[in-house]
Amino acid sequence: MNVYEVGRLTKMLAENDYPGRGIVLGMTPDGKKSVAIYFIMGRSVNSRNRVFVEEPDGIRTQAHDPKLMQDPHLIIYHPVRETGSGLIVTNGDQTDTIRDFLGRGESWEAALRTRCFEDDGPNWTPRISGLLAKDGSYKMSILKASDAYGTGCVRNFYEYPAVPGLGHFLHTYVGNGTPVIPSFVGEPERVSIANEIDLFAEILWDQLNSENKISLFVRYTDLATGEYEQRIFNKNE
Repeated sequence: MNVYEVGRLTKMLAENDYPGRGIVLGMTPDGKKSVAIYFIMGRSVNSRNRVFVEEPDGIRTQAHDPKLMQDPHLIIYHPVRETGSGLIVTNGDQTDTIRDFLGRGESWEAALRTRCFEDDGPNWTPRISGLLAKDGSYKMSILKASDAYGTGCVRNFYEYPAVPGLGHFLHTYVGNGTPVIPSFVGEPERVSIANEIDLFAEILWDQLNSENKISLFVRYTDLATGEYEQRIFNKNE
């Protein structure tokens, strides 16, 4: 087993019909840009009734059809927010918790120690988070249930240097499952990153399962200037 093997993100997505929600952070092969990716998938009508909407400091989820919204709990939040420390990317409202702690000069680890996995038993969906620094380095975290009954929370934290062409992929589920969806296991997966945003974003969107995918966000940030370009794909248009 090669623990340093770098996988193809497109292949991973094509072979998994339900990774759930996913975060990828990394750097382009030319070493000039940092990369942040976030996607959401869903199986219920309530979950699938969403789109990504741009905000001045990032993006938020929004009901595509307000009449179909049954419960905003756990599905309406700001996945991406800019802060003085960099870019926060998460799969829930812990985005705001992290932003508030960083704004007070406290650590992102301290912020996530106040949070836990989602209260959606029996799945106990993990909370996944990322913090992309302005120099291209990044941190990732996953908060998981310690057992099938959700009696405790395991908090794992990871910190990575910026390496050209390399990213790390963290997602909520191993794959589909009934009645319980199996949670992600192990460390964030090493994946390759492409230089060109449009081609990469389009391929990623195409490889996400057509039935379960909802939205995709991709941002490339120039490390020298701080300027960025981003792409948003919504199944519901």
